[in-house]
Amino acid sequence: MYKRQKYMPLVVYFFISDSMQKSSPKRKIFVGQTQRKPGLEFKMHPLPVFNDNQPGGNKLLNKKCIITGGDSGIGRAVAVAFAKEGADVAILFLKQEEKDAKLTAKMITEVYKRKCLLLPTDISKEEKCKKAVIQVVKEFKKVDVLVNNSAVHYPEEDISKITTEHLIETFAVNVFSMFWLVKACLPNMVAGSSIINTSSVTAYRGSGGLLDYSSSKGAIVSFTRSLSANLVDRGIRVNGVAPGPVWTPLVPSSFPPKKVKVYGTDSPMKRPAQPVEVAPAYVFLASEDSSYITGQIIHVNGGEIING
Repeated sequence: MYKRQKYMPLVVYFFISDSMQKSSPKRKIFVGQTQRKPGLEFKMHPLPVFNDNQPGGNKLLNKKCIITGGDSGIGRAVAVAFAKEGADVAILFLKQEEKDAKLTAKMITEVYKRKCLLLPTDISKEEKCKKAVIQVVKEFKKVDVLVNNSAVHYPEEDISKITTEHLIETFAVNVFSMFWLVKACLPNMVAGSSIINTSSVTAYRGSGGLLDYSSSKGAIVSFTRSLSANLVDRGIRVNGVAPGPVWTPLVPSSFPPKKVKVYGTDSPMKRPAQPVEVAPAYVFLASEDSSYITGQIIHVNGGEIING
């Protein structure tokens, strides 16, 4: 049986800030740590909180869902939240992330009694995206919800040092894969289906040290809005979520220990989100609760006002 991971109770602190912008002084809240890419959640300290152990309400009962990056971070929290609401889930992840993926699948199948299809897939390749969707449809017969969530970034302060290789990889994983997966899924989607894309707060305020990443996330906002207009007559809703700082494997695998120690503490709430705090936005957008919403972005960023 799956043994529930023990976490400290999730306590949400609210702080009064003179400015609801990214301007709070940084402070150490994490242990300095670093990992090679791709980051692995089981190696993080403390472990991210991905489940609140609250009961679901069958908002996604028998829905068939695909989640890229569902092995860890926000994707894992979304996969577990969907299963809790009655959905069957297919997770696309890199082979190196298999241990994280298996833990996610174990919770989905043993705790929430839903199906979980694990598909090691390099979504930066179009043919592999197509193959993954074929496998999902073979197992689930349809696709009700597609969550485009996987992302990579390579922090670099100097644009002249951004390599073409990293630039192409960033856009292939973060943007091109969304086109390829949507194209593959659409023949298996019907009116009432939902597509949810993960953007970022950096799409709205920019990031001097994440030029290619923030540019890709801006492209996702435009893609989301344009695709929603393209599919509205088919009854397929397209929305997005733009998280602020979130405690996920992307952090220790991207930043040096010095930055990891203070990650997210310059936000208005003076801390990063836990993945479990972001997942409800995806449940909302995947469910009938958002039946009159399309082309929109939900900002889960700890109070940063971006007027987007």
